Amino acid sequence: MNFMAPKGKILIIGGKEDRSDTDVEMKETNRDYSPHEILKNLAQSKDDRIEIITTATSDPEDMRKTYTETFTEIGYINFGFLDIDSDSNSDEAECVKRIESAKTVFFTGGDQDKICNALKGKAINKLLKEKYNTENDFIIAGTSAGAMCIPETMISEAENGEAIVENDICLDPGLGFIGNCIVDTHFVHRGRFGRLAHAVMLNQQCWGIGLGEDTALLIEEGNNAICKGSGMVLVIDGKEIKQTNVDFVEKGFPVYAENLKVHILTDGCCINLDNGKMTGVEK
Repeated sequence: MNFMAPKGKILIIGGKEDRSDTDVEMKETNRDYSPHEILKNLAQSKDDRIEIITTATSDPEDMRKTYTETFTEIGYINFGFLDIDSDSNSDEAECVKRIESAKTVFFTGGDQDKICNALKGKAINKLLKEKYNTENDFIIAGTSAGAMCIPETMISEAENGEAIVENDICLDPGLGFIGNCIVDTHFVHRGRFGRLAHAVMLNQQCWGIGLGEDTALLIEEGNNAICKGSGMVLVIDGKEIKQTNVDFVEKGFPVYAENLKVHILTDGCCINLDNGKMTGVEK
């Protein structure tokens, strides 16, 4: 274990995890598929308190219905919903009180900017970081936009073009729970390799974590990550890039790179986010 490693865990999910309103693409073809596999990692005990933050979504009522049905199917009996408003501090004290008692805080999908605008600089985010660093087995989780906002650096807007073009991506500060990763979601289904590769070229000290749907990384001790789910996680490594024009290309012109590396993880594969060492699984 690293010195002063966080005692909590992070679960980042690529979106469209197996729940009551989704049809998982790999369900019929992947022999390793397991129902609700990812969401079962949200709590060690069925009665541990889970607070679900729906700030990112434009339809919190529908999100409450979906996760109430799914969590009930799994057997969770102690969960609630928080729709934190960036324009109001009236409920912040109540939100803080509820999060103090939670074993898991889970960010749903939607718009990652809405989450950051509501939490950055607030007592809630400070409390989450304190719990993540000091509480054994406390879990911060997020799916889709809720996963993208968790690192220090976040993709706010980006294009999915046939070429990576200068000025086609916007990176903003995230919530700051992971320092050396940039996360993208729905990665395979929505063809997001180019935009995550561009983000890594601009931040070559960071791993690019491309999460497939119904797929997640569970990160323990701040750096030990294990893949969960029916799809795959692509880890983009820009630390050994040789040639690239990313620092001097003119606006609107394409970007290139030599020796950009990619690792593919599937269920049970592990990667150390400090040194990049990967461990596969024999099945």
